[in-house]
Amino acid sequence: MRHTRAVPRVGPLVAGEESAEVLDVDALLDDPDRHVLVCCGSGGVGKTTTSAALALRAAERGRKVCVLTIDPARRLAQALGIERLDNTPRPVEGLETQSGGSLDAMMLDMKRTFDEVVQSQASPEKAAQILANPFYVAVSSSFAGTQEYMAMEKLGQLDAEARRTGRYDLIVVDTPPSRSALDFLDAPERLSSFLDGRFMRLLLAPAKGPARFMTAGVGLVTGAVTKIIGAQVLQDVKAFVAAFDTLFGGFRTRAQRTYELLQDPRTAFVVVAAPEPDALREAAYFVERLRAEQMPLAGLVVNRASPAPVESLSAGAATAAAERLRGEGDALAAGLLRLHADRVTLVARERRLTGRFATSHPDVPTAVLPALSTDVHDLAGLRRIGELLSSQRA
Repeated sequence: MRHTRAVPRVGPLVAGEESAEVLDVDALLDDPDRHVLVCCGSGGVGKTTTSAALALRAAERGRKVCVLTIDPARRLAQALGIERLDNTPRPVEGLETQSGGSLDAMMLDMKRTFDEVVQSQASPEKAAQILANPFYVAVSSSFAGTQEYMAMEKLGQLDAEARRTGRYDLIVVDTPPSRSALDFLDAPERLSSFLDGRFMRLLLAPAKGPARFMTAGVGLVTGAVTKIIGAQVLQDVKAFVAAFDTLFGGFRTRAQRTYELLQDPRTAFVVVAAPEPDALREAAYFVERLRAEQMPLAGLVVNRASPAPVESLSAGAATAAAERLRGEGDALAAGLLRLHADRVTLVARERRLTGRFATSHPDVPTAVLPALSTDVHDLAGLRRIGELLSSQRA
């Protein structure tokens, strides 16, 4: 099911560049039909700060918000002024709203979330057996894709709680800092394929019926694996698969349910990128993937854009003037002019890149957030980001 709600076209992204819709942040946050907001993008582009700023602004505009971060650097905790951020939603202290809104924050504990899934789906005896298995400990703590998968598990849990209790009417998700933005969407299938893979099934193959003809082949395979990884590790793997076998279907079912939530019109994706070629290329891939998967895209935030100089002096004119003044012995003025020329060149480069994205995706609402002079480490800084994002409306 594809989300079709349009954001009005209110002006060009960059003067003189390809026209693009401007992301109406406040309309997005105020929409009572919007219950999940996913901030996604490649690593290091500012997803954590953007998600926290959007969550804060939504709360101050009257929404009951929970923001879920999957950032191991714990920057969100610092920005929200929370000393301890863990797998349990906790109220943000110092937040005063006149509109009845509220804001809770939490950080995904990958291992604990996996443990909770096992405990909720298995009997106490089998759950204890799985949790104590060394192979399970390794998979739940460090297997590639586990963090992204558990982010979707936690999102599903929060959404179910919100529907049941009404505790939240908006969940903001800060996706994992993956090398590729697509990892968040690919992780459930990757982990499910691993857990339900052919080799795992071979380890459970019974030595009876038609499977008895496979016994010799399986013995050769397991013998070779034993030489490589050791007998004890292989026994741990076999014990894990045997105990986990009854949970395979539940994992697939919940992954499908959460995937459907991501396709639901109640959800919206905000793609975050930096004004750099790689980040915008990754954003373009993600936009195209969301459309292919029929997932609702709200728009793009280009984060940390260089602010244009106040003076309109061109880079060429500034460089020429700098050379002339340097010849006259005024090194300070020449240096300042060169700095101005560098800034003008950088701003022009970033505008070309964002304009190129707008040319390729003119229907994607976009907001350009200027780089701030200081790091964001408190509610005031997050509030300032929210104001800058919302002020781009005409």
